[in-house]
Amino acid sequence: MADNNDSNMTIEEQTSTVQPGSGPAALAKAYNKFNAPMPTDLANVVSRIENGASDSEERAAKRPRMDDLASSTEVSNGEKAGAKDTGTQTKDKGEEPAPITNGLSDRRAGMAPIKKEYVLEVPTSRNANADIMDDDAAEGRRGDARDARDSRDDRDRDGANGKKGKKEKKKKGGQNTDRTYGRFGDAIQLCNSRALYPEFSPHECRYGDNCRMSHDVRKYLEEGRRADVETFDGKCPVFAQYGTCFSGWKCRFVRSHMKEVEHEDGRKELVLVDNSKDKEFSGEDGSKQVQISAGDETNERRPGIYNNVDMGTKIEMNRKRIDFTKADEYIKWMNDESSVNQEFHHRRKGQSTEGIEDLRARYVDPPFKPSEKRRLYFGPETPTLAPLTTQGNLPFRRLCVELGCELTYSEMAMGMPLLQGTKSDWTLLKAHESEVSPPAFKPGRNNFVFDDYDHSRDLKFGAQISGNQPWIVTKAADVLSRFCPQLRLIDLNCGCPIDMLFKSGAGSALLESQAKLERMIRGMNAMSGEIPITAKIRTGVKNSRPTAPSVIGKLAFGSREHRERLGAPGCAAITLHGRSREQRYTKRADWSYIGECAALIKTYNDQKDALADTAAEPDASTLPNAKDGRLYFLGNGDCYSHIEYQQHIEKARVDTVMIGRGALIKPWLFEEIEKGQYLDKSASERLTYIEKYVRYGLDAWGSDELGIGYTRRFLLEWLSFAHRYIPLGVLEYLPPSLNDRPPAYVGRNDLETLMASGNYKDWIKITEMFLGPVHPGFQFQPKHRSNAYEAEG
Repeated sequence: MADNNDSNMTIEEQTSTVQPGSGPAALAKAYNKFNAPMPTDLANVVSRIENGASDSEERAAKRPRMDDLASSTEVSNGEKAGAKDTGTQTKDKGEEPAPITNGLSDRRAGMAPIKKEYVLEVPTSRNANADIMDDDAAEGRRGDARDARDSRDDRDRDGANGKKGKKEKKKKGGQNTDRTYGRFGDAIQLCNSRALYPEFSPHECRYGDNCRMSHDVRKYLEEGRRADVETFDGKCPVFAQYGTCFSGWKCRFVRSHMKEVEHEDGRKELVLVDNSKDKEFSGEDGSKQVQISAGDETNERRPGIYNNVDMGTKIEMNRKRIDFTKADEYIKWMNDESSVNQEFHHRRKGQSTEGIEDLRARYVDPPFKPSEKRRLYFGPETPTLAPLTTQGNLPFRRLCVELGCELTYSEMAMGMPLLQGTKSDWTLLKAHESEVSPPAFKPGRNNFVFDDYDHSRDLKFGAQISGNQPWIVTKAADVLSRFCPQLRLIDLNCGCPIDMLFKSGAGSALLESQAKLERMIRGMNAMSGEIPITAKIRTGVKNSRPTAPSVIGKLAFGSREHRERLGAPGCAAITLHGRSREQRYTKRADWSYIGECAALIKTYNDQKDALADTAAEPDASTLPNAKDGRLYFLGNGDCYSHIEYQQHIEKARVDTVMIGRGALIKPWLFEEIEKGQYLDKSASERLTYIEKYVRYGLDAWGSDELGIGYTRRFLLEWLSFAHRYIPLGVLEYLPPSLNDRPPAYVGRNDLETLMASGNYKDWIKITEMFLGPVHPGFQFQPKHRSNAYEAEG
């Protein structure tokens, strides 16, 4: 156990005591802190607690009992450490674990070691397994394809007269379209031509008399919207920070930044207040004034946002009016090269030497060479946030950067929708101004850097894309380099395990189509300008057939027939997730295998000169990062503490670690890594992070009804992971394990118990602290307890 340098008490000693303000008063104080009215339902809960009824026990009882949890074949690192520290004898493999009595006897694998005084007794009749969390549940960006497959099979089997049911209508793109969030817009839609302008000086409506939206500001304020939100003391958080509100009349806090002006003729006009040019917000010389992203529509204007592509460009993409002449030239060369290679392999497979020399003569060089890439740096001081589908949104990344994350990735964007100008996919590539600053950099003899690495040009934010054909990702890299210049890198997802992507030939299917994968990397590298290209892979498709070494060889140097003539494909870094596609999240990440692959890359780097053709040395522009073609290697999987992070750096010899679910459960993991110690955040501190997330969400999505709805929706997605955090003060020993599940327990105060609840209705109550009452049309009833997920590559 790590000691806190700022105190003589250990963390366990500090947190095992009851915190001041425990009980119902702590929950009421949390609301009063933000001047937020306590919802009626939650007020009734507090009242019941005060009268002696323990609602926190009822909430905690919904978690699985330890003796009902299915035993696992694996033993967690925390349990091994606990057995060593406490002197507990390890059981023989054939011995059945003793039953749990009040949570005190030997624990089963996968069960968090909660202290006796916090564990609750739960009736054995309760079905505990119903609440076991499944991180595979919503692993697909468009829903779980396995569920769709199973439901289709059931329908076919049970159809009338033995006939197959009607063909299921194909669902359109988007995030988790198999789940609905209801409707949470205004009753009367206000036209954007009126949204940001004074009542008597509106902007000209492009639709004229054919516009179906309201143009009457007063009618909209009185009848077309819900009342102002009373949280944040009724003051708009966006206006308070920037001196102007980008939602205008649609803002749910509009009363705090509007006024009525009486003119000389006696008419009274409603106007919006704009203080953005005052010294308080823009500084003495205007240098502090925040950058406003350009956009054709008012809802595209956001503060401090980069990579915002205007609607006109998206329409041009949709109508196929973007010039891809250069990309088409390279794609044609790749297709011709692929045909020659295929014919060559068929002849060699038949052991025929006839015509092979003629085929070699048909090889031609590419039409142009890739541009020289901007150099990257990955090191121990740059912990990385994984590409998180649904939850890796801009507000969450912004929170993680504030807590010490040095590198971030966008949510996985699909290549074809990008080329079609789909707004939802281009939205994923927006970055906050905090992400376009350089990451931490500490040069030293143990850090691998290059002489021409320019730290001032480096960024924290990179994009991840997916595709199943070389021409798709090649053109996607082209448009990204043209329209989203603020990108650190473009990462190709080669490991997403969901059925929909796998069956289409994308994601983890590329692990078994290595020739196609190589063409993808070469095409992306040729068209990405100065933006480096990286890849994220898994150990393989099947557990019994790991393919990572051969994939790494292709990414590092290319196939045998290409490496001598064309050089390396140009992959600047590889991230390996220590699971196969078949495993998904059901087993622990294999860090010993990651270490073996890291050693293999080191061997490749050391032996590269022997593999290269000295008579035709490849051009330096085709190699990643440096003249000698070395590349970075990142590990990914199950990192949940600074101890594990350092162990992976030292033992697996990776350059840095990519963190996914661990950051979702406790975003301050990056702060722990930076400080090198455990941080047991109190419930009030964690509530402050939720408040920050809300503020960042209103910045990103707006403070109108739609913006509040989106902020609530994605906050609930995050809480579906954040509630799994187990405070260190209630654990018997450290380190905590990411995959351990707690028994039914109560927190050290009522607010902590509320935040540990696995009931989505309690998550909604937490959102009401900051976002006010839920819209009548809003829906959130998760199919599974884990609704955010990692788009693993």
